Amino acid sequence: MTTAEAPSHPPAGTGPAAPAVTGALSPSRAGDFMTCPLLYRFRVIDQIPERPSPAAVRGTLVHAVLERLYDLPAERRTVAAALDLLGPQWERLLSEEPELGAMFPDEPDPETAGDPDADPQAWLARAREMVERYFTLEDPRRLEPAERELYVETVLDSGLKLRGYIDRVDVAPTGEIRIVDYKTGTAPRADFEARALFQMKFYALVLWRLHGTVPRMLQLMYLGNGEILRYVPDEADLRATERKVEALWQAIRRAMDTGEWRPRRGRLCDWCDHKERCPEFGGTPPPLPADPPQRRSPADLEPGPSRLDRTDDL
Repeated sequence: MTTAEAPSHPPAGTGPAAPAVTGALSPSRAGDFMTCPLLYRFRVIDQIPERPSPAAVRGTLVHAVLERLYDLPAERRTVAAALDLLGPQWERLLSEEPELGAMFPDEPDPETAGDPDADPQAWLARAREMVERYFTLEDPRRLEPAERELYVETVLDSGLKLRGYIDRVDVAPTGEIRIVDYKTGTAPRADFEARALFQMKFYALVLWRLHGTVPRMLQLMYLGNGEILRYVPDEADLRATERKVEALWQAIRRAMDTGEWRPRRGRLCDWCDHKERCPEFGGTPPPLPADPPQRRSPADLEPGPSRLDRTDDL
């Protein structure tokens, strides 16, 4: 691999006159707005609590196992060792987020009868399958990631702060960077690949702005069906991503100014916690908060990204 060319200007957010922060955006919240502006409002403006999703929590558990796997010496990174991490990592998640225990009530719910994710044993078995499938995609004994669960942020020239967690960053001996993201869903159809790659281009943009080098490879590993999606970005890609992110933020600010958060019906509605308050399903959104976003600190317009936020896996 060859090192990509550095940008023709210094990375944004660096130097003696870094721009003042006017807002903040992560890939997950950008994805929420693209999916449904009203969903963004419920999560960011209203901050309505949501029930823990078995699929998203399973994604968090599998990510935790794969992160901790690389704490082991290379020769010990085996399937058996990874599976041994599932129990301890689940206990750790429960201790940090006790509400996750509500996914599996003591009394069976007739509405979820037959749903494998309603059965804790079946739910854990699917997590085991995903961990085992990871080993069919690459050999962790031959890798030494430079970073795992790396938090990154940068401020664009406009003042928009981009931030998020990258699952893994690999750096070749010659300096080329590969961004790796684990997905516990299945690989998308060709017509949905652009949406899947948006998150990766978002991260690539942040690293480019931070370090001045375009990542050599973006790699999505789908543990749901054992496929890998790879993409080689260039500077034009990342400039286009920056324009898209800026346009998204302007659309979000317009919605904040007007109070118009339009619902958008789609395939993810069946999994949405907010159907009962969505006009598309006969519901009525609650009144907007008395303290409108315009009065808040720009950096607080979006909650900070969480490692438990795995909505992109769905």
